[in-house]
Parts: sequence; C-alpha cells; structure tokens
Amino acid sequence: MRQPDKARVQKQPIRIPPEAGIALVFLLVMLGGFIASPNFLTVSNLMVLLLNGAVIGFLCLGQSFVLLTGGIDLSCGSIVAMTCVVAALLMENFGLPWQLAVPIVLAVGALTGLVNGLIIERTGVPPFIVTFAMMGVAASIPQIITGAESIRVTQIGYSLIGQSKPLGIPFPVLALLIAVIIAVVFLRRSVTGTHIYAVGGNADAARLAGISIPRITLLVYAISGLCAACGGLIYGSRLMTGYPTAGRGDELFFSIAGAVVGGVSLFGGTGSIIGAMIGAMLIAAISNLMNVMNVSAYWQPLVIGLIILFGVTFDTLRTARKITIPWLKRRKPISKSITKSQNQRTQQPGEGHANP
Repeated sequence: MRQPDKARVQKQPIRIPPEAGIALVFLLVMLGGFIASPNFLTVSNLMVLLLNGAVIGFLCLGQSFVLLTGGIDLSCGSIVAMTCVVAALLMENFGLPWQLAVPIVLAVGALTGLVNGLIIERTGVPPFIVTFAMMGVAASIPQIITGAESIRVTQIGYSLIGQSKPLGIPFPVLALLIAVIIAVVFLRRSVTGTHIYAVGGNADAARLAGISIPRITLLVYAISGLCAACGGLIYGSRLMTGYPTAGRGDELFFSIAGAVVGGVSLFGGTGSIIGAMIGAMLIAAISNLMNVMNVSAYWQPLVIGLIILFGVTFDTLRTARKITIPWLKRRKPISKSITKSQNQRTQQPGEGHANP
C-alpha cells in the first residue's frame, strides 16, 4: 500500500509587526533631527529627551488603557499637577518622609482615576465630559491650597526619583520600562487584558459574554490616574518643588497624540502598548527637536495638533476600511478539515488507495 501524500505545507506571508511603521518614522525623525541640528543627538540633549519622554510615556501608557476600552481621559495632565503638589504638602507641611509620601501620592492618583470611572459607569455620562470636568477640578485644587505658589521640597532623598541615574540611565526611564513590560504582559497574557480589548471592540458582546464592564472601566481609569501620579512624582522630584501648574501644558495632547499615532484606536479594541510608547517617544522627539532648533513655542501646539488630526483621520479611515495596510490584514487560520478537503480534491484518481 502506498502512503497517502502529505498535506502540502502552505507558505504563510511574512507578517510585519504593526509597530514597524511608527518605529521607522521615529528613526527617520531622529536622523532628520541630527542632520538639521548636530546638537540634537548629543548626550546632554538625549538625557533631556529621555526625561521628558518618560513623563509623556507614563501619561501615554495610562491613556492607552483607557483608549483601548473606547474611552478617553482628559484629566491626566491636571492629575500630574495635583499629585505634584500633594507630594510636596505631605513632606513639607505634614512632615512625612518621602518614602511614605510617594505611595500615598500614587494612591491619590489612582483614586482620582477611580472616581472618573465610577462616575462614568454609574451615571452613563460620556467619558469626555466626566474627565473634562475632572480636569478642571484637579487643576484648581493645588492652586486653591497653595495660592498658586510653589512649595519647595527639602528632603534630598526625594530627588532620587527624578534625578538619579542607575547604570547611567535616568531612573524615570527605567521605571517606565518596567511599567511597560508589566503592561504588555498584563494585556497579552491575562484574562483581564483580553477583557479590556473585548470591551473596546464590542461592549454589548462583551456584556453578553459575561465580562464585567464596570470592573474594567474602573480598572482602566484607575491605571490612568496612577500613571499620571507617576508623572507628577517625576516632575516634583526633578524640580524639588510642588509646582501647581506642572503637567498642564501640552502633556495631555502629547499623551493622546502618542497613543493614536502609535496605533491605539480612538474607537477602542485595537492597538498595543509598544506602539503607543514608540508614538510617545516620537512626539517627545519632535517637541525636543523644535526646542533645539529654537522654533517658536507658538508653533509646537500647531505641529502636535496636525499630528493628532492626521492620526485620528487615518484611524477613522482605517476603521471604516477605506484604507488597508497589507501587514495589518487579519488572516484567518486554515482549519485542518479545510486543508484535508483541499488535498483530497487535488489528488489524482486512484492516488492514496491500495492497489489490488
């Protein structure tokens, strides 16, 4: 008896990671920056870029979790200012050591985000309205408490968060790297991470599948508040000051722009943390390059605004399937039964049967 022919092994096309496109753009911007200004890639400027990028990265990380569920957080920049001042108050006015003040500040940020999620879930008010209102509340609290004046921090140990350089790398960058690794593993390997994507993809289907949408909503907004608090600690420890307006500049726009340009959909359910982080570094690099080239500060919001507009427009057209990207096409796995039937149809008469 002859053995049946083996199923033909179908060659799968090489799948380029979705983050490859934004990574290439980032490399081109870095190369263009070096050509435009030799000072762009100096060690001192790269350290400034990394430190500023770390704050934007933390905000973008938290924003990505919210965007994956189809929401948005406009309060993250104001939470940075609030937590920056809270940290200074705890250390200078209440005399707490910085080792104890830091976890309290992180809890305050997470609690603020939790309040956002709770209001959104219980009232049904759109996230845009709720977080916009929280943006005003969180921005006013530090100015009311301090009279819009900065609070100087005298505990030297607090500076380790924003100014220390273990192994020559700024600590905020290492902290962001650890946070990104945890976030990637959490979204890819945990059941809750799958639920976050499911809620953003189709909330009704997720509810029918037994996913607790309130729990997911509370979780992602708490994570966003926690990441904003990390940004507040970095700002405060770098300046050794409780600055009431820290993070209330372009950080909010940077966090949204970085996530959207990095491939996180505003409609939810699509995107990756790695892509968002590359997008955040791209936005930070563009902003830093304009500073190095002495571009007027009035132009920077215009450039970032155009980047956001391009990213949102591209995402909208891609979601509506008016734009297709070859390496982003979903390929359904070919089942064994279909492969078997195809092989049987391609066999010659008498092939694969025993000869008398």
